[in-house]
Amino acid sequence: DLLLSNSCIPFLGSTEGFDFRTLLLDEERGRLLIGAKDHIFLLSLVDLNKNVKKIYWPASKEKVELCKLAGKDAHTECANFMRVLQPYNRTHVYACGTGAFHPLCGYIELG
Repeated sequence: DLLLSNSCIPFLGSTEGFDFRTLLLDEERGRLLIGAKDHIFLLSLVDLNKNVKKIYWPASKEKVELCKLAGKDAHTECANFMRVLQPYNRTHVYACGTGAFHPLCGYIELG
């Protein structure tokens, strides 16, 4: 209904099959961070599809193999699903992902 009424702008990155898990709205700078499967997106609130920045952050191959050996599904469980996007200071965000059942965390400079 929203698409038919032209009252929304879809994020085109969603056609790539990402599993979106967490959001962080930065109203002060007019941007939105989206945590997904193996990715973090930085979008402009003015136009979600313009100047999209993307960080590719997968789990290591070794951790993915361990996950599969434990009987987990390679496509739905053995990836780095972003779970935490938290402001740290004016220039950095603290991010954490599942890391194929071996959590990964780090600081991302927003620059």
